[in-house]
Amino acid sequence: MLLKSFASIRRPSLTLLQFNALLALWMASLINVGFYQALNALSSLHSVAGGIFILSAIVLVFAYYLLILQLLSWRFSAKVLGSILIILSAFSSYFVYELGVDINQGQIINVMQTDPHEILDLISWQAVEWAVFLLILPCAVLGWIHLKPQPLKQQLLHKLLASMGALVVIVGIVFVYYSQFAPIFREHRHLKDKLTPNNVISSLVSYSKRSIHFKPKPLVQYGTDARLQPAAAALPVRVMVLVIGETGRAESFSLNGYGKDTNPQLAKLDVLNFSKAASCGTETAVSVPCMFSGMPRQQYDADLASHREGLLDIAKRAGYEVTWIDNNSGCKKTCDRVNNYPIAAALKQKWCTDNECLDDILLDSLDAYLKQLAQQAQPKNQLIVLHQMGSHGPAYYKRYPDTFKKFLPTCDTNAIQNCSHQSLINTYDNTILYTDYILASVIERLQQQSRFQTGMWYVSDHGESTGEHGLYLHGAPYMIAPTQQTHVPMILWFSSAWQQQHPALLPCLKQQLDLPRGQDNLFPSLLSMLNIQTEVSDPHLDLLSLCHS
Repeated sequence: MLLKSFASIRRPSLTLLQFNALLALWMASLINVGFYQALNALSSLHSVAGGIFILSAIVLVFAYYLLILQLLSWRFSAKVLGSILIILSAFSSYFVYELGVDINQGQIINVMQTDPHEILDLISWQAVEWAVFLLILPCAVLGWIHLKPQPLKQQLLHKLLASMGALVVIVGIVFVYYSQFAPIFREHRHLKDKLTPNNVISSLVSYSKRSIHFKPKPLVQYGTDARLQPAAAALPVRVMVLVIGETGRAESFSLNGYGKDTNPQLAKLDVLNFSKAASCGTETAVSVPCMFSGMPRQQYDADLASHREGLLDIAKRAGYEVTWIDNNSGCKKTCDRVNNYPIAAALKQKWCTDNECLDDILLDSLDAYLKQLAQQAQPKNQLIVLHQMGSHGPAYYKRYPDTFKKFLPTCDTNAIQNCSHQSLINTYDNTILYTDYILASVIERLQQQSRFQTGMWYVSDHGESTGEHGLYLHGAPYMIAPTQQTHVPMILWFSSAWQQQHPALLPCLKQQLDLPRGQDNLFPSLLSMLNIQTEVSDPHLDLLSLCHS
């Protein structure tokens, strides 16, 4: 009976202009609620005037998309183009509206560089429901519509008149509200990253242009003069462990004054906590290459960094054995020319579920590596990098074992926008509690290496938003990113053997614990701590050169 009733419904028959107008109306309405909310928040108009302004913005977006469709869409291609736009709109609007994520070229790069498991973590029942109502149903309606055949002259006339009408509307609204639009878009260029599906298309075009014109460039050697300081040859072997955190934010570390005790183990150790550390970027694809490049954030050139040697290459040239141990989605080309430690299959079986591994796998791998090192008669100086899974979202509940489920209730889903703010914060705080254990365990292992001078430097790649200001995750443009995404934890520790060889080290660093420091300081400071001399090390960013006399 239901099928009969459905079959009896008359199939709508539309002209190409009507079809394009319907599609433009769809793209200008529900799927861009996030854009209109942001625009309304930035507008100086309120009450009725503010409502009229937003209504005018909706008409403006409708006219903009109608103009584009009239220029690009023809009867034979209209449904294919419409389907593509609906698909792009559905996915991008979910991230913009539900998670407050701006869609830009950086996010496209993140997608291209991520792995399938990180993508799966973004899929939730909420996303599935969103897809049903904003993707499947609209595509079904689009396929059901019958497009009327029209003479070419009539189509061209409709295109001309509709395009002219759309242009008039666009110019008219921009003219009337120029005093609103001009300062908003001049000062908040990121707003265009919320306009769906324009944000995805423009970002894909930019990314494609970059990829098409990309040509592998020869490796640029950097720091070719690097060498160990002469006096360092007589010192005991050094073992420095550099821990690159993932999505850890400083304000959730109790070492920085956070109300919850998220650092119970580190608090018992003689660590140096830099309370005002800043990241180089708000996403891994930027911050990891940047911190190893030798370029401070304001002068960072991603293209140059992609084909120039960095910190790890220089340490290797100076005689260090450099090893990268990864529990994340790779090193973003920073470790391509050093040892990449293969994690044993037995450890993966022990610590991994569906190819997502707890950071305990790094501890066991470090144990195995240090055991091999202890058996060597004349080991080299060592720089070991541990790349954490850390607090990677949105599936925070997967990032720690049940024994670290201390703060309750928790948000045990990747649809984090549906959780209460408190449960989401609790879950994120549990990931920080687990990181506290990982870092303290690294220090414990290094304390046992009495044969060597040992040290640890921990810094997170970027922070994370957990609903503050309506934002989730990370990747906001740096200029307007909240501190939750740019203020990162940075913690150092040195063994008594290291301190004995360099008695001025700790007093020097303790002078700077509450001063603005961060990832910009990593490159020159770590080289200095490793007794590596090179002209490319900037003394103005070297922590050991910044001590007050």
